[in-house]
Amino acid sequence: MDSNRVYIFDTTLRDGEQVPGCQLNTVEKIQVAKLLEELGVDVIEAGFPVSSPGDFNSVIEISQAVTWPTICALTRAVNKDIDVAVEALKYARHKRIHTGIGTSDLHIKYKFNSNREEILERAVAAVKYARRFVDEVEFYAEDAGRTDNEYLARVVEAVIKAGASVVNIPDTTGYCLPDEYGAKIKYLIEHVDGIDKAIISTHCHNDLGMATANTMAGILNGARQCEVTINGVGERAGNTALEEIAMIIRSHKDLPYVTNINTAKISSASRMVSSLMNMPVQANKAIVGRNAFAHSSGIHQDGVLKEASTYEIIDPKDIGLDDSSIILTARSGHAALKYRLETLGIKMPQDKLDAFYKKFLDFADKKKQVNDDDLRVLAGAEKAEADHVKLDYLQVTSGKGIKSVASIGLDIAGEKFESAAHGNGPVDAAIKALKNIIKRTMVIKEFTIQNITKGSDDVGKVHMQVEHDGHMYYGFGANTDIVTASVEAFIDCINKFQHKY
Repeated sequence: MDSNRVYIFDTTLRDGEQVPGCQLNTVEKIQVAKLLEELGVDVIEAGFPVSSPGDFNSVIEISQAVTWPTICALTRAVNKDIDVAVEALKYARHKRIHTGIGTSDLHIKYKFNSNREEILERAVAAVKYARRFVDEVEFYAEDAGRTDNEYLARVVEAVIKAGASVVNIPDTTGYCLPDEYGAKIKYLIEHVDGIDKAIISTHCHNDLGMATANTMAGILNGARQCEVTINGVGERAGNTALEEIAMIIRSHKDLPYVTNINTAKISSASRMVSSLMNMPVQANKAIVGRNAFAHSSGIHQDGVLKEASTYEIIDPKDIGLDDSSIILTARSGHAALKYRLETLGIKMPQDKLDAFYKKFLDFADKKKQVNDDDLRVLAGAEKAEADHVKLDYLQVTSGKGIKSVASIGLDIAGEKFESAAHGNGPVDAAIKALKNIIKRTMVIKEFTIQNITKGSDDVGKVHMQVEHDGHMYYGFGANTDIVTASVEAFIDCINKFQHKY
């Protein structure tokens, strides 16, 4: 094994997908898994099979969809969990079971009502049981960041002797300081007998904004696997971002480390995950934010024009961005549109491109200039064509001193429906008209409007959370007309209901 090789363990489809409103269906998970394979990740954590039939099925389907990465399934230190994971991994060419238990005194006392010796025994038993079924067993010591180092070393040594080939040291709550986390990894390297028989892995959360710093501290002190997600998505404040670790290692030529990541795929991977999860990437996000390579200061612009490295430590092309100045307008042709789509990682067959071009022209007539985010929204709208419920038309009358009235037409499985309603504003009227057709009790719990850039002709994005029959559904809509975007977001929620109308 190359002592300087850092293995990338991607948990976008497991830890990353635990964000409320960001759940993916199996088809979407397969899309992400295939892109992760192209990206070059070494291990894909495909899910927590015992948690739900959906997760179980996703692990099976992902196992069949990708070829060379190791497929990993998460379990607790419970035999039933491991049995279900083994069944879910049956088609994986390279399989790994990721089992573990909390090791901090807080977890031992309050979560398990147990003691250190019993937890140590459960950890060893779980690894031994999993090792009966697969060659690769990874053990996680949950809340290792707040676990006493001496006890943690005992647990790590015991699970390695039991057969664990990878040991995960999670900073589960994102509490550690970088020097503290690095020292913890170093302590294990120096005090665990047989540590050379296993790979130490980092798994850092971003609650205090230190996930990437802690991960790098772990690598600098001997960890050789890092657990990450695309865009840093994950529970609470998220996980370590894959793109940040990959580009830190690539950019710092003084560091001896290497990864298998094809960094030219980073931008397209970021955009796909953002789109599928309906989770916008913040503009100033490192590496993949839309402002990451933007220069507004005159001094910066002058420096970059003379020599890019004066203010850019990363070549945009290294992450798959094209720095061309092609501007899309209503006068742009097919070739320019196709080129721009492909630079964004969006590929379409010629027949779909022709149909998309017409939509592009209609949109371009409404805006003076079409930017990359506009294109992503337009391309994302294509998937709505197969929806059960579609918006045929929407007409709204609104203004000062008059009651807002909306007329709406829906196509539900090919059958046409129409309704009208008045309300307290155009959005309220439109939603009421829609509810007249879809006769279900639906309560909007969250309603967020976001513009992509700036300007009166900009595309408005609406994120909506709707409660129906005791369940929460999340919807997304985008349009230059914010009322239409709101209705599309509501319809997106409806299309996710299990009921058929």
